[in-house]
Amino acid sequence: MTTPAASPSHAAVHPSHDSAFLRACRREAVPHTPVWLMRQAGRYMPEYRAIRAKMSMLELCKSPDVVSEVTCFARRRIGADAAILFADLLLIAEPLGVTLTFAAGEGPLLEPAVRDAAAVDRLREVDPAELSYVYDAVRAVRRDLEPAIPLIGFAGAPFTVASYLIEGRGTRHFDQVKNFMYRDEGAWNALMAKIVRGTIGYLERQLAAGCQALQVFDSWVGALSPADYRRYVLPHTRALFQALPLGVPTIHFGTGTATLLPDLRAAGGSVIGFDWRVELDRAWKEVGYDIAVMGNLDPLLLFAEIPVLERETDRILDEAAGRDGHVFNLGHGILPGTPVDHVVRLIDHVHERSGR
Repeated sequence: MTTPAASPSHAAVHPSHDSAFLRACRREAVPHTPVWLMRQAGRYMPEYRAIRAKMSMLELCKSPDVVSEVTCFARRRIGADAAILFADLLLIAEPLGVTLTFAAGEGPLLEPAVRDAAAVDRLREVDPAELSYVYDAVRAVRRDLEPAIPLIGFAGAPFTVASYLIEGRGTRHFDQVKNFMYRDEGAWNALMAKIVRGTIGYLERQLAAGCQALQVFDSWVGALSPADYRRYVLPHTRALFQALPLGVPTIHFGTGTATLLPDLRAAGGSVIGFDWRVELDRAWKEVGYDIAVMGNLDPLLLFAEIPVLERETDRILDEAAGRDGHVFNLGHGILPGTPVDHVVRLIDHVHERSGR
């Protein structure tokens, strides 16, 4: 199956072009506030856990038909307005020449860790073709997904990917990352630029395979001060967004970004995603009402009683004030153990409450 390369004209003729999600990304009038949820295909679903019991995370990511199964099932089960490709933001590590594994109970492990300029030089330039299984998965999802439902592709933002490469695993303190950043700014910039070059090709090929929008996840960027963000990160993230095709919605999402919102806007993206630590109306005012936004229910509220969940959902919808350009989402991903019926109720309630 061959899909034409993404472009504004290609996006305009796709059956999902007038979906509530893509209209909201373009700040156009919508019949209801669109909603999708980060990690909407994940461990809270028993069907997903049954699949993961038979294969590892990497095996799943490299099995296009299974990726399509979990992506499409989750979208239909909860009634979301968009599907997001099931993948992992660290898949780009392998083409860089780093070994990626997922240890039970420990999360991702990357070896060898990148701790100096020589290690940066040893990293390969990413050949996007090495991630062909991701594009095969996009084509499989697009084959199985309802034509009117948009598919979101994604990648990790340069800072978050660099942090994993340097630390070699998850971290709470970012001591290795910041020591590297402050000690050798030249090597830091070289590392970030290499990640950006690889990510551009990776995202472009996701679009060519059939995605209608892209999200860039900066999961760890909240570890930085505004000054450090502007010096060490913003130029690289901006280079990534500026290289992506015009006319394709791009979502820029980070966590812990309450002090970074104007800088995230400056770095790029046609939609800015907020986590749950900020009030949506204040955050939207801060980035500007001339840009679309996404967010921002606390994922833990999905464990609350339904009346509480609905009350807090209404609060966020009230903060959005019916403005064009709001995509409802959580402030981060769905947590394991979340009741599936609460997720379904959330989406139904957003649709009911926001109907125009």
